[in-house]
Amino acid sequence: MIGHFRRLVIKVGSTLVTNHGEGLDAHAISQWAAQIAKLRGNGHQVVLVSSGAIAEGMQRLGWKIRPNAIHELQAAAAVGQMGLVQVYESCFREHGMGTAQVLLTHADLSDRARYLNARSTLLTLLDLGIIPIINENDTVITDEIRLGDNDTLGALVTNLIDADKLIILTDQAGLFDADPRKNPDAKLLPEAPAGDPNLENLAGAAGSQFGKGGMLTKVLAAKRAARSGAHTIIASGHEPDVLLRLAGGERLGTLLTASTTPLAARKQWLADHVQVSGNLGLDAGAVGALLRDGKSLLPIGVKSVVGDFERGALVACLAPDGTEAARGLVNYSSLECRRIAGKPSSQIESILGYIDEPELIHRDNLVCL
Repeated sequence: MIGHFRRLVIKVGSTLVTNHGEGLDAHAISQWAAQIAKLRGNGHQVVLVSSGAIAEGMQRLGWKIRPNAIHELQAAAAVGQMGLVQVYESCFREHGMGTAQVLLTHADLSDRARYLNARSTLLTLLDLGIIPIINENDTVITDEIRLGDNDTLGALVTNLIDADKLIILTDQAGLFDADPRKNPDAKLLPEAPAGDPNLENLAGAAGSQFGKGGMLTKVLAAKRAARSGAHTIIASGHEPDVLLRLAGGERLGTLLTASTTPLAARKQWLADHVQVSGNLGLDAGAVGALLRDGKSLLPIGVKSVVGDFERGALVACLAPDGTEAARGLVNYSSLECRRIAGKPSSQIESILGYIDEPELIHRDNLVCL
C-alpha cells in the first residue's frame, strides 16, 4: 500500500506511545523501532513524529487528568520529554541506529529562514542515517505559536522534507463511514482522495483525553500533506508489523491519495502556515480571478479587512461564503488596506499619498487553496 517511496514520515499518537496514558509503552516503541530499522536497512529514509511527552509527564507527576493551565502543560511536557527520548534512544540503539530530538513550533515554520534551516537540519540527519524524533516544543508553547496537534506537525514535516508518504498510526483501524465506537455497523473506508470535504464531515472531532487530535485532524493533515504530492495512510498501530506490511504492499487502514501536483516550494511554504495575521473578504469576481485565471489580488476586489497586520504579513483571502480561497503576503498594512479596499489600483496613490505596488497581493506571493 505504501508502494515505492524514498522518504517516509511516521506519526505515532499518544494513546499508542503511552498505552492509553498508563506510561510509556516501551515494548510497543521497541516494535516500531525494529520495523523502522528494517525500512532504513532497505534504503528508506524515515522521520518519526511522536506524541506522548505530556502524557508521560502526567504519569510521572501522578496527574490523572490533563491540565488546562499552560504552565502545567509546559511542566508536564518538560518532564515527559526526558522519558520519551530515553526510550526511543535505547530502542533504536539496540538496532545500531542513532536518534536525534527535534522540537518545533509554528514560529520555526512561519519564518522563511528558520523553515529552511529546519529543512536543512532534517535532511542532513537523514543523510547521516539518523532517525529524527520530532515533537512540538510544548515546553515553550503558547496559543499564538501552537501548531495544535502532532497530526498537523506530521503533515508539515512531510511537506518540509518532500516526503513521499505520511503514515499516521492511531488506535483505530482507519477512517470509517461512522464512529466505530458508537456504531457497530461502521465500515472502513479503504481509499479516498485527500481533501474530499465529505471526509471532514465523517471524521468528527473526538479524540482521547491524552491527545489533542481526533480523526478530523488526521483527515486535515492528509489534505495538507497532499499539497506536496504525498499520500497519507491512517492505520492501526496495534497491527503486528504494520509498517513492514504496508511497505510490502498490503492494504491496511485508509489510504488518502494526493491528486494534485506538488506546489512550488515557496507557495508550499505559504500554504503550510497554520496561522494567519488577518483576512481579506473578496467579491466573487476577485475569487474567480485568483482561482480560475491565476491573477494577482487587486484592491478593487476586496470587500472587507479583518485583523491588525503590517506590510508583508500572511493573510487569508476569503470567498463570499467565508471559505478560504487563497492566502498570501500582503503589500499594505491593515490600515492601508481598509482605505483602498474596493478602489481601483489607479487611486492608491491619491488615497495613501504613495504607491508601493498596484496589487494587494502579487500572484508570486499568493497560493490558492
